[in-house]
Amino acid sequence: MTIETSDQTDTRMLLDRIAALEARVATLEAHPSQGIEDRLAMVVFSGDLDKAIAAFIIATGAASMGLEVSMFFTFWGLSAVKKQKVFSGKSLLEQGFTAMLPGKLGELGLSQMNFFGAGAQIIRGLMKKHDVSSPEELFALARELGVRMVVCDMSRELLGIKDEELVDGLETGGVATFLGDAARAKVTLFI
Repeated sequence: MTIETSDQTDTRMLLDRIAALEARVATLEAHPSQGIEDRLAMVVFSGDLDKAIAAFIIATGAASMGLEVSMFFTFWGLSAVKKQKVFSGKSLLEQGFTAMLPGKLGELGLSQMNFFGAGAQIIRGLMKKHDVSSPEELFALARELGVRMVVCDMSRELLGIKDEELVDGLETGGVATFLGDAARAKVTLFI
């Protein structure tokens, strides 16, 4: 019969704890979040001017700081990346959506105090007065900085938005496209 000393017991307990910690570290290293990159993934769901402005300011700020940025435009957010309205070749319901939704970034209203479009004009005037880039300038800057802009295929199909209604050069994709970016992102936002 061997009797362990207290030093041997302490050593065994310490080795057991080290083994447990090594197992936990191995589990954490195998987790997909370990592929985190300097990246921002953003869902742009809102079609409101103030929220689009915020989305483009955050996107351009992050890109300026060196983060890779992707913006996933879905549902009402698609209005921020449209350039025109097209009615031909659409069902009656799709034509209704086209009529009711803004046709481009310049037609977006405010989420609060829009006052039949006057609020949007006031915000645009204040932005100009305070030398804040317009939404259109922020959009152009985002493209210049290499911000990835992805249009949700499903939302586009549901709302009847045709290719010729969208700004040229945008990507199309589904939720897997966004989740692929988000799984690697340090920051994920929903606007």
